[in-house]
Amino acid sequence: MNYSETLDFLYSKLPMFTRIGEAALKKDLTNTLALCESLGNPQDTFKSIHVAGTNGKGSTSHMLAAILQKAGYKTGLYTSPHLKDFRERIRINGKMAPKAFVTAFVKQQMKVIERVQPSFFEVTVAMAFSYFAIEEVDVAVVEVGLGGRLDSTNIIQPELSLITNISLDHINILGDTLPKIAFEKAGIIKAGVPAIVGEEAAETRAVFVDKAAEVGTSLQFASREYQVEGLCSKDNRLVFSVQKNGKLQYKDLALDLNGSYQQYNIPAVLAAVDQLNARGFKIEPEHVYDALSQVKKLTGLQGRWQTLSFNPRVICDTGHNVGGITEVLKNIQATPHARLHFVIGMVKDKDISKILGLLPKEASYYFSQPKLERALPVAALQDQAQAHGLHGSAFQTVTEALSAAKQHAAADDLVFVGGSTFVVAEVL
Repeated sequence: MNYSETLDFLYSKLPMFTRIGEAALKKDLTNTLALCESLGNPQDTFKSIHVAGTNGKGSTSHMLAAILQKAGYKTGLYTSPHLKDFRERIRINGKMAPKAFVTAFVKQQMKVIERVQPSFFEVTVAMAFSYFAIEEVDVAVVEVGLGGRLDSTNIIQPELSLITNISLDHINILGDTLPKIAFEKAGIIKAGVPAIVGEEAAETRAVFVDKAAEVGTSLQFASREYQVEGLCSKDNRLVFSVQKNGKLQYKDLALDLNGSYQQYNIPAVLAAVDQLNARGFKIEPEHVYDALSQVKKLTGLQGRWQTLSFNPRVICDTGHNVGGITEVLKNIQATPHARLHFVIGMVKDKDISKILGLLPKEASYYFSQPKLERALPVAALQDQAQAHGLHGSAFQTVTEALSAAKQHAAADDLVFVGGSTFVVAEVL
């Protein structure tokens, strides 16, 4: 198989969560362990940092990878899903894995794949760990795919376990309450591995405290110790200072990720830096300043409050659950505009009523559906939206919806594109 044929095999022949939903999930780590055992357990050959959470885990992973790169470490980065190119999932120092590696890996492991019958995600995790081992990375930042306890990435023994926050998402899989979801995320906390929780919340605190006590490790709530202050937007960057336990630690940090919600990720990132330094890493303040000012350039991160064009201004964001959409709406309100044009599409295996209830009724909506089996049909989306007082027109594709929104928007209006990671992927 050539590269194109290899991708077609991965996408169409293996169970893929982004395509078919929960049916693609394997409820234990058996397949991943079997794949990695056949590869000589590559996950045991490099240091790692494990990152889970409902929102912000992608941004946090990219920020940590950028900082480690600037500190001189050969840094692997595994994230999901990808937006434009499959190889976005597997990077070293910001560079995607070569097409030749992807093709060779699948070819070499075909017999094992046929025997084990893994999911798409299980294969990509094994592929990433193999690539990081072959390339002898110093450290890899590994983002959890879904949940934590039973996620395929949870076979690593990391230097740190980091959980950004807990919000309602994937409730049909992870549970319908915040403590139930927190229990799944807390599954990445391991004996002897320091654990960091970015945002402390009364409803979930005990879940993390109990898990850390059960396995016998330290637990740190970053939001207790690190406070972001003076947040403002300047020269297309977020500028802010950070206090640690009431003492100024960083003055006027500039972050090239523009969404104000990044202020909730920063404490966890900086707590991780301090923990890594305590474990023998050498990360200086200048590495943090330099890295945060160019995360997108260093790691290739896209889709986080990203401006696509001007006149009218078009912005996309991958926020897709109640917590994420709440922060998106804060950013929309803070962005000067006359009228709001909202291009939206969603997936069908989620309860979207709470999200629709949050959206502004005065906006003009352009309903669409991303190109995947899990997409909520546009007619169903429009019907549910209208029941919440949201009105607009329906389009069969995201591209058509965006084109119509730009056509109807005045120069001083705002066009926002979101509702699903897959909608953002198509406009990118």
